[in-house]
This record gives sequence, C-alpha cells and structure tokens, in this order.
Amino acid sequence: MKVRESGMPDEPVWSSFFEPEMVLKAMLVDEHIDDLCEIGCGYGTFTLPAARIIGGELFGFDIEAAMVAVVNQKLLAGRISNVRLAVRDVLKLTTGLESASIDYVMLFNLLHHDKPEELFGEAFRVLKQHGRLGILHWRSDIATPRGPDLSIRPSPEIILQLFDNNQFAVEKPTFFIGKYHYGMVLQKQ
Repeated sequence: MKVRESGMPDEPVWSSFFEPEMVLKAMLVDEHIDDLCEIGCGYGTFTLPAARIIGGELFGFDIEAAMVAVVNQKLLAGRISNVRLAVRDVLKLTTGLESASIDYVMLFNLLHHDKPEELFGEAFRVLKQHGRLGILHWRSDIATPRGPDLSIRPSPEIILQLFDNNQFAVEKPTFFIGKYHYGMVLQKQ
C-alpha cells in the first residue's frame, strides 16, 4: 500500500504541522476507546498520544520499516506498552486483525492513495458495529507548505462519495483542524 508520494518532510518539520492531542480530541479519540488501529503510523506523531489516551491496545501499521523502527524507539523511551506495531502492506495482506475487533481506525494523511476506497474496505472489516473511522487529510482547497500535490488530494466532498452509505454514516461532519488540514469522523453501520 505504498501511498503516492506526499512529500513527507523530516520529522521536526512534520511535527510542526500538528498539535496531536488537540487533533485527537477533535477526532473523538478518547478514553472510551478500547482498541484502535492506525494505518500508516509514520513518525508516531499520533501513535504515542493516542496510546496514552485509549483504554486498550493500539495496533499500528506502516509499509516503511524505518518508520516502525522510529516509533518503536519512541515507545521504549516513553515506556508505552500498549502498542503493537508491524511493517505491513495492509492493502495486499490486510491488517491481520480479526474482523469486527476494533473500536476506532485512524486514516490520517493517507487518502491521496490511488484507490482510497480500498482503505475504507479494510477499516470496515476490522471495525466493530458503531466503531469510528477518523479521517484527517491535507486541505485540497489551498496550497500548503508540505503534503501531496494538490492534484491528488481528495476534497471532503470526494471522500464522502467514496464510502458506502450502507457501511458508514457521518458522525462528525467535515471541520478544519489547524491551518492545513480537515477532519471528519464516520461510524460503521
């Protein structure tokens, strides 16, 4: 599931675009979530704060071994023990998680993938009934200092057309997060 090039900068630059705790709160990640799946953990920008918030385990996946190694080092340094990471192409191999076993799936900055609907399919498979799918992405209506080319960024309207209304309903409609991102939260039906 190598996502089209997004211009991922070095970690200090990447981290400067986010206030992770604020983003997670806005995305309805809270202590009532038992198990969470993060597809595309990257530098762990959201992995570590989410792991501190949720009540159960966080299952994180990235196709890049170097990213998983970075996050594993941070987990050790932060003495965080409720995270399970794997180097995995989740579109070719799935996450390997049991169906209907997860309360929340994070798809953050990934939907510029060639076939984003495939990510929705895996999210639907692993989510419990009424589980949440959090979508965060670079805004498509303005130029930003980083992020994928504007031509491959999906607008919120496009994302809403991609998911099956029989599978997901909008729980929290599109909203802006900071200057460069938008978010929305869907709920499995």
